[in-house]
This record gives sequence, structure tokens and C-alpha cells, in this order.
Amino acid sequence: MSKEIIIRSNSTAVDFALLKDGKLIELHKQNDSNKFNVGDIFLAKTKKTISGLNAAFVNVGYEKDAFLHYHDLGPKILSLIKFIKGVSTGKIKKFSLEKFPFESEIDKEGSISDVISPNQTVLVQIIKEPISTKGPRISSELSFAGRYLVLVPFSNRISISQKIESREEKSRLKRLVQSIKPKGFGVIVRTVAKDQKVAELDKDLKNLYNRWINLCKKIQGAEVPLKVQSELNRSSSILRDYFNDTFTGIHVNQKSMYSEIKDYLKQIAPKKQSIVKLHKSHNPIFEEYGIERQIKTAFGRTVTMSKGAYLIIEHTEALHVIDVNSGNRLTKSKNQEDSALEVNLVAATEIARQLRLRDMGGIIVIDFIDLMTPENRKTLFDHFKKEMESDRAKHKILPPSKIGLIQMTRQRVRSEMEIKTIEANPNQNGTVEAPIVLIDKIYDKIEKVFSSKKYNNVKVFLHVHPFVAAYLKSDYPSLRMKWYIKHKRWVTIVPRDAYTYLHFRFFNKEGKIINA
Repeated sequence: MSKEIIIRSNSTAVDFALLKDGKLIELHKQNDSNKFNVGDIFLAKTKKTISGLNAAFVNVGYEKDAFLHYHDLGPKILSLIKFIKGVSTGKIKKFSLEKFPFESEIDKEGSISDVISPNQTVLVQIIKEPISTKGPRISSELSFAGRYLVLVPFSNRISISQKIESREEKSRLKRLVQSIKPKGFGVIVRTVAKDQKVAELDKDLKNLYNRWINLCKKIQGAEVPLKVQSELNRSSSILRDYFNDTFTGIHVNQKSMYSEIKDYLKQIAPKKQSIVKLHKSHNPIFEEYGIERQIKTAFGRTVTMSKGAYLIIEHTEALHVIDVNSGNRLTKSKNQEDSALEVNLVAATEIARQLRLRDMGGIIVIDFIDLMTPENRKTLFDHFKKEMESDRAKHKILPPSKIGLIQMTRQRVRSEMEIKTIEANPNQNGTVEAPIVLIDKIYDKIEKVFSSKKYNNVKVFLHVHPFVAAYLKSDYPSLRMKWYIKHKRWVTIVPRDAYTYLHFRFFNKEGKIINA
């Protein structure tokens, strides 16, 4: 099994594709314009408390106030407020919590107005990014995530990942962390810490502690609201959360990003630096690994599976609905029940992939093909749960109902990935201009490029839709060959799955656009 991360970077965004045996299982996008990412910490000011919601609205600098619920305050909120006040006024100059006197924990069923008041300065962390018309959701229970550990200020608790099953390993990790953790801080031990030596854990813990110290320095005399701690850039956070020894390749199309990832891997997994590769082909990186093609087939309303079966995915304001259809699928099953089970199992695997790929959240209702026997319904349910085990988002799946529906919820902390896979008709009257017109436009551009002294010795690459590329290279002599015979210059044609039919561009060897 091969697992790879493909990273496409350009001037405005970075796209991350996770591949498993060449199949796209997750897609992430980092936009430079997004200044409110999950994990960012802000020094903010409360606007007002709403008793009916038991929540407060807080100004973090976003166009809409952030939402802070009582249950997201954290039990040690009073200690945090006292500490912030001391640091802001300069009374607290040492940021270690070793000698800081903690306040008592707040009541689990208390009222927010008893803890938070309007115009109060608070330290908050984004736990859900702004989505649609809503501002970010925030928490005052801060955490600093590292490769192996998560550091939690104003706590003394040590928690071990439930995915580490060995009791001996849990006990070993707990003893190690207890011996190195600073007083006044809790620690969550992540799954990847399994079998790690104390030196690696200590190094990770010191990095997290230094992030806390740097945060405190920014609070002194700061104007509110202010971002005092940024989450790692997306490339580092993706590697931190997803990377492990099973990965076989990390492919990057930009030198600066390549160096950044090599440096990060040098810190967390020095032996794995060799799997980082800089993409040098003239073919764009997402085209090279078949990602554009998979995006076009995976993000539509209809998702085709094997042998004619397909999914219909509908999005409404309140929930997502997924319908499983057998289509004209031919199976070797002896009866309808076995055939339905076969299709449902394939669909369950694809649905688990779709949920991760689109990052769908909220309420999801899946209409599988009806199964008559309880044994088959249990088989389907167990299979779907197993397929969802690799999903990092929190989710809850209910057993199939009597009418064959499976209902589930899935946590959403970012906007759902939306990619349009249908192409608008280029002409407003509903017709498409003749293909020969497009060919004429391309040839006119070629003549301009070849006649320009600026591009005398420049290798020319023409990027076009795959259908157009095939047309330009077909027959003998092909159109491309005719261009060569006339101009004695070769044009390298690059098929682009991401392009619409009438879209084309010329590039030079370095990947820069040729304008003539």
C-alpha cells in the first residue's frame, strides 16, 4: 500500500491531496486570505452575554462576533482570566505556571453571566472556522498541538490516546510524560507517540512550552483584539496530523515549499527526508498524479462506482442526503438480497471516502438499498463503521432503521469543500462555437509567439483541454506537425483536465505564461 501527499502551491493558495494507492481520499486548500484558522489564539474582548443561549459573543477582529458557549470556557477559566490580567498589567513577568495560584473550577452547569462580563478581555482559541453567515466558534480551554503531544495550560491531567491499546505502553508513556511535563500544564499524548523515546517527547514538549512563553510576551500591553498565536502553516500542520512512517512519498511543485517541508521533516522524522520530491515535469503536478481527473469525477452530484452502481449526493440547508443506486450493475450474486448487499458494501466504502474528500459535516442521511435480513444489515453497519475508522473528524453512526436508512453526524470545523464539476456553456445563447474557431485562435496565438523576437529561443508549451490536445496531435500529418513544418519550431502539447473546452494557455520551460 502506498500513501502519498501531493502539494500544489501557487501565489494565492496551497492545495494538499492525500492519495492511498493512487486514489484521492482527502483534499485540503489553504488560502492566504483566511486569517481565522482552527487553532489560532486571540486576545479578544467580550461584547455581550446571552443568558438564553448560555453563551457570549466575542470580538476577535472578524466581521461577525465569535460564539463562546459556557461549556467551551473550560473548568479553569477563572485562573486564565486572572493570569491574563496579571500579564497585561505587568504584574506577572514570569510566565511559568509553577507558582501561580489556581482559582477554583467553575460549576459544570453554571451560567455564563456569573463568569464572563461585557467588555472583558479573554484569551480564546478558534475551534470552528467562520462558515457561511456565521462567525467563528471559540473556546477558552487552550491547547498547543505538537507532533507527539498536546500541551494544555492550567491543567495537571495526563491523557493517553485511546488508539494506543497496550496497557504497558500507556503506563510507560504516562510515566515519561509525568517526569518531564512542567507544573501547571496538562498533556495529551497523541497516537504517534507510541514507542517513542523520552528524548523525542521532551523535545516536542519544550517546543510547545516555548510557544506558550512567546504567546504571553505578546499579551503585555497589547491592543484588543489581537492574534497572539497562529496555527502552524497548513503544510506543517497537515504533516503533523497525517504524516507517519507508512507514507511513501511527498511531492511538491515549488522550491520554497519543498525546502520548508524538508526542514520540518528533519525535525520530526529525519530518516524520511528522502521521500520528499520536487516535481520538475512540465506536466502540472495535479495532472501528473491524476488528481484533476479524480476531482472531476468525485465532486459532482452523481458519483459513479464500479460496474454501473452510483451515488446521488444532495445538499440541503439542514442536512446531506446520499442515495445508493445499483443502476444497471451486473453481479454474480444468486439473488436480489446478495446483490443489494454487494452494492451496499461498495457504496459504504465510497461514502466514507466522499465524506472525507468533501469534508461534509452536520447531519447526514444515507439511503442504502433495502436489505431484508438483520444479519445483512449488521454486516453493512459494521463494514461502514470500519471504513469510517480512518476519518479523523468526530462522528457518530446510528444503526440502520427499518426502512434501510443510516443516520449519522460528522463534525465540521471548516467550510465544506465545494468544487463545480459542470461547465457553463461558453455562449449565452446556449450554443458552442465551432471547434475550428478555437483552432484558429490557437494558431493565431502561435504565429504571434513565433514572430516575436522575445521568444526566439524559448521552448513553447501549449496547455489545452484533453479533447483538444488529442485533436491537435491526431491524424498524419497532425496540426502540430503542420505548425512545425511551417515555422520549424516545435510546440509541446500538455493535456489539462482542469481546463474547460475553450480554454488554452502558452507557457515557457519555467512554467511562466507566454503573452504575445
